[in-house]
Amino acid sequence: MNIPTPERQTILTGDRPTGALHLGHYVGSLRQRVTLQEQHRQFILVADLQGLTDNGSNPQKVADNILEVLADYLSVGIDPFKTTICLQSSLPALAELTMLYMNIVTVSRVQRNPTVKNEIAQKGFASSIPAGFLVYPISQAADITAFKAGLVPVGDDQLPMIEQTNEIVHKMNGLLPAPTLVPCKALLSEVSRLPGVDGNAKMSKSLGNAVALSASPDAIAQAVSAMYTDPSHLRVSDPGKVEGNMVFIYLDAFHDDAEYVAELKTRYRQGGLGDRQCKNVLNDRLQTLLAPIRERRAELMQDKGYLMSVLRAGTEKAREQTQQTLVEVKRGLGLPVFY
Repeated sequence: MNIPTPERQTILTGDRPTGALHLGHYVGSLRQRVTLQEQHRQFILVADLQGLTDNGSNPQKVADNILEVLADYLSVGIDPFKTTICLQSSLPALAELTMLYMNIVTVSRVQRNPTVKNEIAQKGFASSIPAGFLVYPISQAADITAFKAGLVPVGDDQLPMIEQTNEIVHKMNGLLPAPTLVPCKALLSEVSRLPGVDGNAKMSKSLGNAVALSASPDAIAQAVSAMYTDPSHLRVSDPGKVEGNMVFIYLDAFHDDAEYVAELKTRYRQGGLGDRQCKNVLNDRLQTLLAPIRERRAELMQDKGYLMSVLRAGTEKAREQTQQTLVEVKRGLGLPVFY
């Protein structure tokens, strides 16, 4: 993890509550957030409004997963006394900023965004794309700028979103009597995109190739057992290929002994190390990693009143910050402010 500057900065990150979080989230962002909360002022947004952009006909799916995602956060070690966790739909300044920004961004610019183009194709929207989904990069820009976040942890597939956010910052600041919005930098994790257990795409809830943080021991073992390895490695004595081998990709991402993993790779390449033995090593590591997370998560889900109190307190704190930014922007534009 490479943080650009040593001083304490404001960080915004978050997730759409469309399902329980998984290993891809953990290695790509969650464990990074646990570290960042010790060094910076961190906000985490439960992005339920953005979750509705492609679930508008099924809002209950989003509503049901808000506390699930919050439990995932707390179970991996995110501390609500160090990190402000807030709910997007309860921060009205975000929606108002989105509307203001929509007036300075063209439809063609949003359509050129590579991330949006890829997701439209992946979801099969064609010409039936919801308007909210099309403009969600503008909503993300509103989120980032409302908190005046200087650092935004993202995967490499989200870099176009950071670029578009900074375009909006530049345009809007040009309309204001003095620069008000803060440009942001992307903060990439060491593993920005974890392949799914099928090896065909990044790990995704919607693609069904994910291992949830709440996965049972049997589910973990089954996922590891089904992982793609090297199809030419037919016998233990055969030399094997490490590159593209899902088991080794996961060992690199999750095992805490890099020297041991390097030794396994050498033995596998030379021949004499079987796929089953490698999978057993990975299974043991994932079982050890996820057992305390699963247990803590189960405890948290038994006390939804506590989870709601955490979310309410964080949202109230975030509302002050985001509302202040909105007021500054509106006054700079010469618009009346009645709140």
